[in-house]
Amino acid sequence: MPEGDAVWRAARQLHGALAGRVLTRSDFRVPRFAAADLTGSTVTEAVSRGKHLLIRTDGGQTVHSHLRMDGSWRISPAGRPPPADHRVRLVLGNDEWQAVGYLLAMVEVLPSKNEHAVVGHLGPDLLGPDWDSAEAVRRLRQQPGRPIGEALLDQRNLAGIGNVYKCEVLFLRGLSPWRPAGQIDSPEALVKLARRLLDANKDRTGHITTGSTRRGEENWVYGRRGRPCRRCGTPVSSAGHATQRADPQERVTFWCPRCQPDAGG
Repeated sequence: MPEGDAVWRAARQLHGALAGRVLTRSDFRVPRFAAADLTGSTVTEAVSRGKHLLIRTDGGQTVHSHLRMDGSWRISPAGRPPPADHRVRLVLGNDEWQAVGYLLAMVEVLPSKNEHAVVGHLGPDLLGPDWDSAEAVRRLRQQPGRPIGEALLDQRNLAGIGNVYKCEVLFLRGLSPWRPAGQIDSPEALVKLARRLLDANKDRTGHITTGSTRRGEENWVYGRRGRPCRRCGTPVSSAGHATQRADPQERVTFWCPRCQPDAGG
């Protein structure tokens, strides 16, 4: 699943291609908005909010999309016919560029003044201009008995973390994914590290948390079940999503039983 850094990057690319230009193509391929037509509107900006994408127009309308597991936006020069592909959910284009949304799990048009209805529940955005670490910590502490792995995935606490960063941040802080949030000694350091990792990766493809760009060396524990921990040599463990239930699409938790003691599962 694309995490906050990938969505931030997609928003930047959409903004570069669409912002300040008049839409000459508007093709919604989802039943609910099949009749929607933004042709003639000028895109004012494209921004991310956690894992959500918002494309705003001068007519006071916002196109809201979410990538979920498999969604993506692809940008190409204008002039090409829109792809006849069943995976396409939306095409927005101008005289220079065409943006095509593939397998978007959510596509809708709503008044920009009502954006709070779709993103107002989100916690502070790790890559947002209004990032508030104190508020993120406060939200994490609201349910002190909740496993910290679940709490980090809950976008109502802080927006942008997905399964990769959840596993990697907890490893780097030496925390079991199942430790109650109320027993975390320094949640401030935890959210600070999460923001630093997302910020470090927002301008490149992939999630690099070890500092190494060599293939197979990018992460500490994520995707490394049964392989030696890079710190202590203990085989990395994993558990299915039933034990980290914040989002049923977040599939597997990875951790080192020695470096992150008292992990259950």
